[in-house]
Order: sequence, then structure tokens, then C-alpha cells
Amino acid sequence: MIRAQAWWELRALLRNGEQLLVTFLLPILALVVLLEFTALNIGSPRTTVALAGCLAMGVIAAAFTSQAIMIAFDRRWGVLRMLSTTPLGPRGLLWGKAIAVVVLLALQITLLLLVATWRGAWQPPPMASMITAIVVIGLGALSFVACAMALGGTLRAEAVLAFANIAFVLMVSAGGVLLPLGDSLGAVLMRYTPWGALGEGLREALLGNIPVVEMVVQAAWALVLGMVAMRVFRWRS
Repeated sequence: MIRAQAWWELRALLRNGEQLLVTFLLPILALVVLLEFTALNIGSPRTTVALAGCLAMGVIAAAFTSQAIMIAFDRRWGVLRMLSTTPLGPRGLLWGKAIAVVVLLALQITLLLLVATWRGAWQPPPMASMITAIVVIGLGALSFVACAMALGGTLRAEAVLAFANIAFVLMVSAGGVLLPLGDSLGAVLMRYTPWGALGEGLREALLGNIPVVEMVVQAAWALVLGMVAMRVFRWRS
């Protein structure tokens, strides 16, 4: 059931032009702009930081913004009401959406790496760094899908549309996603948010470090948000 739901979710995502714009085009444009302004040599730390920020941006766009909006409108149009008659349940829906997002992220990451290679700003890091980055992305995807389910499964569709887009802009621009956080107290606290841990964790991973704290923070948020989503999610408007 989960596999079938994941396949259905993936096809729905790939057919939605508006969500593809947010998921694919915006991170690619951000990467091109950042690489143009940095104009640094291949494999330089600042170029790697730019790529990590755009990857984190893509994770949030795919796992949170698009999913929250899709869930809210599916709920209003009665799609979730029909799914509620199946044995899938909220847990199966969560895992189905998470798997679909991971597949979508694989496509998105491939495109971003191709663009970075085309711009002469990418060289494969050590295998350990790649594995760590994949773990960070997987934990981030699960956290943000759970958050999307909690949001889209409770609020009205119009409210979710506004909130998800505003939250995306704030997280990317000022939440430590696209650019590194500073050393202020607010920046330190931001590292313990799902978006801050995702951005900082990806930067550390691609720079060759193991972001143990960020991964623990992400795992904790994934667990908490998953439990919240299971509790507050409603199939009907």
C-alpha cells in the first residue's frame, strides 16, 4: 500500500507545474546566481557552501511547501476523504509521501549537480561526505513531510497556501538555509530548528565533516513532528 501511495504521490507531483517551479526552478536559479556572484574555483569552500544551501532549499521546497499545499487542497477537494476509507492510515500516508519526496529529491539533486558541473563549480567529495549528505537530506525530508502533514491536515487550504509560501521565503532567506548562520545567540538557536539543522548539516557534510549535532536535531524533529502529524491530521475539512 505504501509503495502504491508513493507512486501515486510522485506522479501527482510531476504533473503539477506550479510545484515543479518551486521545487526545481527556484533552487537552480538560486544556484546559478550564487555561483555567478562567487565566481570561485572548482571545489572551493564557498562554492560548496552555495551548493549545499541550494540543496537544502530544494529539500524544503519539495518536502514542505509543495506537500503542505497539496495535502490542504486534496483535503478540501475530498481526495483525502476517499483515502481515509482505505487501510492506509495517516502513518502510511506519511511514509508514502516521504518516499515520493525522496525520489523527487534524487531527481532534483541530480539536476543541481549537473548545473554545478556545467558552471565548473563541482567536483565529487569523498564517499563518506556524500553518504553523510544523503542521511542529512533523508532526515530533513522526513521532518518536513511530517510538518507538511500537520499543517495541511489541520488548516484551511487558503491559509496553508499563504503560510507555506511565507515560511519558505523566511526559512530560505533568514533561517540559515541558503546562507550560513552567524555567531549571534539567535543564529545559535536557529541551528536547533529543522531548517537550520538541515542547512548547517548539509554544509558541514559537503565540506567533509560529520554533523553529528545537526543529524541528532533532525532525527529528534522528525520523531516529534511525525507524532504531532499522526495526532492532529484530519482527513476531512
